[in-house]
Amino acid sequence: MITANHEALSIRQQCKLLAVNRASIYYKEEPKVDETEISNEIHEIWLKMPFYGYRRITAALCRLGYNINHKRVARIMKEMKIKAIYPMAKTSLRNLAHAIYPYLLQDIAIIRVNQAWMSDITYIKMPSGFVYLVALIDVYSRYIISWRLSITMATDFCLEMLKEALSKASPEIINTDQGCQFTSHDWVNMVLSANVLVSMDGKGRWVDNVYIERFWRTVKYEHILLFSYTTVAELRISIAQYIELYNNERLHQSLGYKTPAEVYACKSTNSKK
Repeated sequence: MITANHEALSIRQQCKLLAVNRASIYYKEEPKVDETEISNEIHEIWLKMPFYGYRRITAALCRLGYNINHKRVARIMKEMKIKAIYPMAKTSLRNLAHAIYPYLLQDIAIIRVNQAWMSDITYIKMPSGFVYLVALIDVYSRYIISWRLSITMATDFCLEMLKEALSKASPEIINTDQGCQFTSHDWVNMVLSANVLVSMDGKGRWVDNVYIERFWRTVKYEHILLFSYTTVAELRISIAQYIELYNNERLHQSLGYKTPAEVYACKSTNSKK
């Protein structure tokens, strides 16, 4: 049998050994795979591995038995408007005109609710672009105090979240990174006006805000990346449902298998009625 994929011999050499006229040999066209079938396979792989780009998805398809190259996969993914989800470095842009506050949680034991809150912004990839999620977490109980979703990085949605949170309780410290939303005069003044101390991470020190960073990983891998959303309204409803579950039903090993709401309600001594 003459094959185009022989490891050592070309088709011409194989014909010579077999005394076969080269002109009589034709390529056998491989059966074409339905593009819809490939698109469905790509979508299934991407839903499981949303951090896969077109090259790794191509490799995954080949492992499933498809004879396909990365150029075709890249074209199909572009038509499907899906791409690898990877960390974006644009959610914490500093405004050099804004004041920077010191990190106040160094070597401090968090022993009660409302002792320290943490806030941060993360991105969520949508078919039409990015949307941004901001949240405030109580460090002791891991309870999500408040959150907001926005299609822009403007400070307004952070202020709306902060105003709602402060209407519920007054923490002693609120820690954030040095993003321009959190160093803005409006954010700092709202925090200080509530008699709350302003704390900020050291430059490049994501670990200083580790509890909200862990929540981002939790909400993305346990919920957001498991579904596809076509509108911001759908995403907002879905996040609201998950945070309700996270606060009130999801058991935390670090909390002795209690929910954040149970710990927050039980230990809170500073909540506003």
